[in-house]
Amino acid sequence: MEGGRRQGASALFFIAPGLLIYTVFLVAPVVQASFYSLFSWNGFAVPTDFLGLQNYTAVLADPLFWRAFGHNLILIAFMFVTVLPLAFGLAVLIADRIRFAVAFRLIYFLPFILAEITAGLIWRFLLDGNYGLVADLFPGVFILADPQLALYAVATVMVWKSFGFHLVLFIAGLQQIDRSLYEAADIDGASNWQKTFGITLPLLGPTIALSGFFIVINSLQAFDIIMAMTSGGPARATSTMVHYLYADALSGFRVGFGSAIGVVIFFITLAFALAYQRVTRKLDRVHG
Repeated sequence: MEGGRRQGASALFFIAPGLLIYTVFLVAPVVQASFYSLFSWNGFAVPTDFLGLQNYTAVLADPLFWRAFGHNLILIAFMFVTVLPLAFGLAVLIADRIRFAVAFRLIYFLPFILAEITAGLIWRFLLDGNYGLVADLFPGVFILADPQLALYAVATVMVWKSFGFHLVLFIAGLQQIDRSLYEAADIDGASNWQKTFGITLPLLGPTIALSGFFIVINSLQAFDIIMAMTSGGPARATSTMVHYLYADALSGFRVGFGSAIGVVIFFITLAFALAYQRVTRKLDRVHG
């Protein structure tokens, strides 16, 4: 009994700092935002104009919010179909088979180190149709001013920015695979495709799931690059949920309404995270 108490006290001692940080920086802000979302409040003094759930009703009834949510879904889909296959393919090439592999990893990882605002401003200049690189190569082409192209330009920059991070994840996953499995497959006469689909991809399942999870969360929270490149334009063509929060609430000191938007975004993100985790667990059981 005494030993169990000591173990419990030791566990509590190590858990307490993380639990405190989690409470202060996640639980408390969510609770606070949930409280403010029930009021019409401009961010000053004490909120007194109680509205109940009217802010939430206004958010969910606003077509601009759902349009922004649709843009988030497009970003998720675009990132999935580009980042995952590219990161996997390049990781297979440079994991350990070519000279200067470490240098290549560093080069591809460098964009991830840049602040998102910095990356967005760099690409805003390059894609500018008046004086950027695009203006020199394709006069009269205004990518960021085209509602049909602007969102995909932003998505492409997000791929460029985050690609190195996912590449490093895949390289780390590949290095954990036992090389003897490939040697046995070579002895059995397996082709490269058979080794890829029979050994590499199944054993990279957890890495693919983790990479996909980061894609979903980062795409749902996209804001900095969008503000730097397009400020949500043209004509809201690149507005996302977080940009909607900024443009339609916080910039006008509608803090109560903005808190409701934040809570809705939080639960949408949480729902995506839980659903994605459930799907990956089912896939693990199927392949396990």
